[in-house]
Amino acid sequence: MVAGPPGLGWTLSAWVLFGAALWLARRVPERRLGALVVAGGIMLAATGLAAPPSSSTDSFRYAWDGRVQAAGISPYDHPPADPALERLRDDWLFPPGCDAPRLWPLPGDGCTRINRPAEPTIYPPVAQGYFLLIHWLSPEGSRHKVLQLGGWVMAVLALVVLCRLAGARRAAHWAWCPAVPIEAVNNAHVDMLGVLLVVLAFGAVSAGRARGTLLGAAVAAKLLPATALPGALSGVLANGVAWRRVLVTVVPAALVVALSYVPYVLASGTAVLGYLPGYLKEERYDGAGHGNRYAVLRLLLPDSWAPYAAIALIGLVVLLVLRYGDADRPWRGALLVSGSLLLLFTPGYSWYALLVVALVAMDGRVEWLGVALAGAVAYTAGPADPGNLGTPFYAAAALAVLVGWAARRPHPAEVRP
Repeated sequence: MVAGPPGLGWTLSAWVLFGAALWLARRVPERRLGALVVAGGIMLAATGLAAPPSSSTDSFRYAWDGRVQAAGISPYDHPPADPALERLRDDWLFPPGCDAPRLWPLPGDGCTRINRPAEPTIYPPVAQGYFLLIHWLSPEGSRHKVLQLGGWVMAVLALVVLCRLAGARRAAHWAWCPAVPIEAVNNAHVDMLGVLLVVLAFGAVSAGRARGTLLGAAVAAKLLPATALPGALSGVLANGVAWRRVLVTVVPAALVVALSYVPYVLASGTAVLGYLPGYLKEERYDGAGHGNRYAVLRLLLPDSWAPYAAIALIGLVVLLVLRYGDADRPWRGALLVSGSLLLLFTPGYSWYALLVVALVAMDGRVEWLGVALAGAVAYTAGPADPGNLGTPFYAAAALAVLVGWAARRPHPAEVRP
């Protein structure tokens, strides 16, 4: 599946096989399932190493950002197309011709494998540190391979922690999910770094400063893991405000984020925002009149209401987690916030759901996997396609979550006469 751009049929087939494997695993005793989950997860993730990135060009930007930093230049100062960085170009990222597939034109002349070459980087500081580390570890001519190996190592580490925390049966939701070999390994998305840090925060350390530190690092790797922070604060509003829990979690997280930005702010000033404002506009998060954002809400509400409804609803979900969440199961609140965010904003990129898959493996609420499937369908069908199949799949995923919630609600005991 990862040998070329995966078609919709292949995507759906992979998910059907994944679902069948989970169903059949229900009959396997726990003592035998562990080996199947771990060995199968390691081998399945390794299939992502078999080919160059198949459906995303993001890893080329990672390699470029690492190279720019190794030259002593802030990655936020210049876009790849800037002539000031011409001395750093090579024939891999900037091929001499423009006849290869998936190349982006440069403003002057020539082409590059790096997407949006006229725009600065969007990735936060911890991600930039990872890119620099990968650059230092990469032998000459290794190209994308070390990034893919990094994704594979992180996916396996996450699997080990999930097995210890939740057991093999739940960890299978991560180990066998098609998103892991495709997005974490083959496409080498840096989202995997954020996912690993969240998994470690919930599965390898106790609540407090260590958890806050890891969650802060996750946010500074890719902003989306900020949705896990309310989970770490589950139930803090249950009896007043549990200020100590808030402080020992939020303060370390905020310090890690702030300190990670310091060297880049000193070098680049406000340019550290990078392409983030442009990305939000490009993806139509600033309004719902066009594109496929807020797709589920737009089935029920006028387009102009959808962005405001999404913000209000995600705020309500966060409040519910802070008030009624289970402090002993912080991943449950994190799953509710992370999954709800994707259902409300309906992004067109499948790798955003890697965090949801990992949280499902912790909590066992399999109905949330529909969010990851919807993202995969939306991306495969074309994120900007006005007739994108992602909309009905996101709607079906939302319905599955509601059905799962209704089925899991405790029912009052019958009153007998």
